[in-house]
Amino acid sequence: MTNTGSAIDTDLSRFLDQVSGRVSAALSAWLPDPAGDELAQAMAHIVFSGGKRLRPALVELGCLHVGGRPEQALAPAVAVELIHAYSLVHDDLPCMDDAELRRGKPCVHVLWGEAMGVLAGDALLTLAFEVLGRHALPGAPVADMLVTLGAAAGQAGMVGGQVDDLAAEGGPVDTEQVRRIHLGKTAALISGSLRVGAQAGGGTDQQVATLEQAGTDLGLAFQITDDLLDVEGDAALLGKAAGADAQADKATWPAAVGAEQARADATALVRRAQDAVRGGPQEALLVALGQHILARSH
Repeated sequence: MTNTGSAIDTDLSRFLDQVSGRVSAALSAWLPDPAGDELAQAMAHIVFSGGKRLRPALVELGCLHVGGRPEQALAPAVAVELIHAYSLVHDDLPCMDDAELRRGKPCVHVLWGEAMGVLAGDALLTLAFEVLGRHALPGAPVADMLVTLGAAAGQAGMVGGQVDDLAAEGGPVDTEQVRRIHLGKTAALISGSLRVGAQAGGGTDQQVATLEQAGTDLGLAFQITDDLLDVEGDAALLGKAAGADAQADKATWPAAVGAEQARADATALVRRAQDAVRGGPQEALLVALGQHILARSH
């Protein structure tokens, strides 16, 4: 009897590897030469530090799910990875989460100082929009894609979520507050990844909206799982210190509802996202990716 689940897992792993290869090659071509100045070195350090390229994979899946081609997804996928890299550099700064390790390696600010950490993050963020403007294929809805990524990264998305996260430290925790933080800090870019991919692939307004909502649910589940890993995970696998959220008195989903309910909530969110993509051409990979989010160890 064929083990369909294992086959899908294998297909997902192969797909993630393929996307990572394409995106890493483009990043190598479009980033400044890391043999250059300290800024270029700092940018390359975080971009090539071993990330899973999950968000670029979501961009490509969004594109393929509406009938697009992988090459249509490349520029927005690289832009999304650059935005993600910028956010990690800034999150790790002493004035933010004050982290020492990221992906098992010293943070940018540890190696080059806090000022360079700020500037490297700035450079990665602005390069994302330059890449999308320069390298999107002819006929791509560049203006719409820029709006999507700007909204995901900005005041209503990642930056606003970080502000809420800092403001909540040390205070009472409730689910609506944590949901607002997670929607901004994490779900905005994951949702934006599927949305921008669908835009790149020429999706209809309904297709774009459906994938965007599925991305929001996946993004919330991803962050709830991340919160759980901080409580229960292995620091060696995480590539950063475990227990950092509790030490910093962060507002997290397990702190609001307990670990058991947090796991149940993450599962329900993934199932809702999976139901939303049923019947589409990339259903199997999107469903498997949802399971991957729930099962991840780092």
